[in-house]
Amino acid sequence: MDRPDARPAPKPLVVNDNAAWCWFQDERALVDPKTRTLVVGSMAVAEGPGGHARSGNVEVAVVDLRTGASRVVVLHERLEPDDHDVPALWLRADGRWLAMYTRHKSDDLTRWRISEPGDPTRWGPERTFDWSEHTGGRGVTYSNLHAMGGRLYCFARAVNDDQCALVSDDDGDTWSYAGKLFTRPKVGYVNGYTRYASGGGRIDLVTTDHHPRDYNNSIYHGYLENGALHRSDGSVLDPAALNGESPSQADLTTVLAADSRWGERWAAHCWTTDIRRSGDGTLAAILTARAVDAPAGDGLYGQGPWPDLRFFYARLAFGGEWEVHPLAKAGPALLTHEEDYTGLVAIDPYDLDSVYVSTPVDPRDGTELARREIFNGRTSNGGATWRWTPVTEDSEVDNMRPIVAPGDPDRIPLLWFRGAMTASQHYDCEAVLLDLPRR
Repeated sequence: MDRPDARPAPKPLVVNDNAAWCWFQDERALVDPKTRTLVVGSMAVAEGPGGHARSGNVEVAVVDLRTGASRVVVLHERLEPDDHDVPALWLRADGRWLAMYTRHKSDDLTRWRISEPGDPTRWGPERTFDWSEHTGGRGVTYSNLHAMGGRLYCFARAVNDDQCALVSDDDGDTWSYAGKLFTRPKVGYVNGYTRYASGGGRIDLVTTDHHPRDYNNSIYHGYLENGALHRSDGSVLDPAALNGESPSQADLTTVLAADSRWGERWAAHCWTTDIRRSGDGTLAAILTARAVDAPAGDGLYGQGPWPDLRFFYARLAFGGEWEVHPLAKAGPALLTHEEDYTGLVAIDPYDLDSVYVSTPVDPRDGTELARREIFNGRTSNGGATWRWTPVTEDSEVDNMRPIVAPGDPDRIPLLWFRGAMTASQHYDCEAVLLDLPRR
């Protein structure tokens, strides 16, 4: 147990008074270090300021990190009140910003806008890519922007509700269909939930089998490089990734196995939370699972909001093997109708030894808290043990879904939203920022 001396906590800055986000789009927040500008994507709903007139707005908060001034810009008015529609952001080589977003499986369009040079408060017209030729009209969800080999990729959940990609050779001006990354017979709602990280000429990913409420998921890792899909050890699973018969993600490397034992309990119905890659090729991932009393096997381990969810920290050194350690208790499910939702965890993109956890259980001593609070955890031994420092304390509302925005390695722009959330479509939350110097 580690309790640092009491000290005045810095007060976060409100950057958007009606905001929340899902966690399967990236980057949701990004810094331009040249202009010291932070851009944060989010969705507004009727319960927040602005009411129904603002409900469903796809928004970006444009924050001047030199002054703290924030301006909210609407990318699409009243698209759909759903946090799954939040935009993914990309800063182009010419200083223009790219924002891509979709509805939540309710149409077949990926939408994008491009800003004026150096000015994310002014945006060009919205353009669209229609997936219906490939999806049969069954919808598309999520946007994830990553570069590899001089091409820009946008990963989405689309054909058969599997992971698919669009590709651009002009930094996002135009897009074409690249293909399917995985394929599975669908179980329940959709197929795998995938998080991505890019750098060093490759794109890494962690993914599940299906939705955790429908299946006792394991977590798998692989990476794209030189046109092929590889397992963690470098062996090739698919030599022509996105261009032919797509493999099952279950043939990748297993990172966290369903029904693996951790002390007196087992991990079941696993889910992906975050992944980051350091400059030396080391990977860190945050994984979530239900803590259960016995193995669940091929069946489902109960329904309804799960009372005991856990966070795990996984680490892969370049050329090594995955090491997985328990990180913290995540508490009970965030929403009554979503068995596996948590407050989430963010890895510092420039310091894989540092994470920011949202939890109603104090990770220092296991005390149950009145609200979900943010804690910073630091490790010096690859995640085996952690030193915890509170970022928020004695809050009147929940603090959820932290993000450390990449872009400037000299700063730690820590974001989260706080307030009341009852569904992905219903919340009264505001997005806040602590812009911390990196010591």
